[in-house]
Amino acid sequence: MLTPRISVVILTMGLLLCVWPMVTAAAALILGLAVGMAGLNQWAGKTTDYASRFLQLSIVGLGAGMNLAVIWTVGIHSLGYTVIGITFTFFFGWWLGRRHGLSRNLTLLISSGTAICGGSAIAAVACVLKPRDEETTAALATVFLLNAVGLLLFPALGHAFGFSQHDFGKWAALAIHDTSSVVGAGASYGESALKIATTVKLTRALWIVPLTLAIAWGVTRANKQMVSPPPKIKFPWFIAGFLAMAALATYLPSFADIALYISAGAKRLLVMALFLVGANLSRPALRAVGWKPLAVGTTLWITVSSVVAGAIKLGWIR
Repeated sequence: MLTPRISVVILTMGLLLCVWPMVTAAAALILGLAVGMAGLNQWAGKTTDYASRFLQLSIVGLGAGMNLAVIWTVGIHSLGYTVIGITFTFFFGWWLGRRHGLSRNLTLLISSGTAICGGSAIAAVACVLKPRDEETTAALATVFLLNAVGLLLFPALGHAFGFSQHDFGKWAALAIHDTSSVVGAGASYGESALKIATTVKLTRALWIVPLTLAIAWGVTRANKQMVSPPPKIKFPWFIAGFLAMAALATYLPSFADIALYISAGAKRLLVMALFLVGANLSRPALRAVGWKPLAVGTTLWITVSSVVAGAIKLGWIR
């Protein structure tokens, strides 16, 4: 019989295995999925929290391997198509959800998670919408499942499409939901892809704040009453940490040697985060999704991925 103590041992062994450099991001996710689907994770609440913390710390650490001038250039250059992509994804997702008869809240959660940054966006928007628990669970499970598929599938598709590392980094950042899977896919494709994917994705993640405020305004207007108390929107602090670490690596020569170790450690921490992400996806969570939310989420994701890939191949996104 599986006890909480045995579950802790299994999870700990999995995390220790992820420290080994031979374990890739994709392998860690598959291992985590095996643990989760086998019902070996009895600490889903805590592992979800740790996965988020590991991811945020790994992003901060990855900044040590970046150049701040490059981040600024890529961030500014990607701003236009990021805004266009978010707008298209959000409104197409809204149309799909309403067409399939999903509730307003569930439609907004799936659309927000696909448009911005997966689970983080869903959590932020949920604070405003106050959806039913099953709606939040369905949206999160849909996004997490597609994240797993994206991390495993995108590198192979990128090679099949003949994408350079630069192009693949942009594609992953604009088409995969969660930051963890974007960074993991970029790392699987190459060092340059990792840098581009991380920078463009973090630029996209900043839109959590205006999106949540816009939805809060829309809910207020629809209900014809003020939201009280005002929604608390958490600024993604790890983005500030990422930029601060990149600034140290760029302008402090004595930091260079330490930065190499920090960057390497951050990549291992990311692999550990992906293991926990996989371990959090269980059979009950999948059953809670239902076919309609999964159909909407999958259709939206495939459409966005295809449009972005086509725009890159045509040279519309450079």
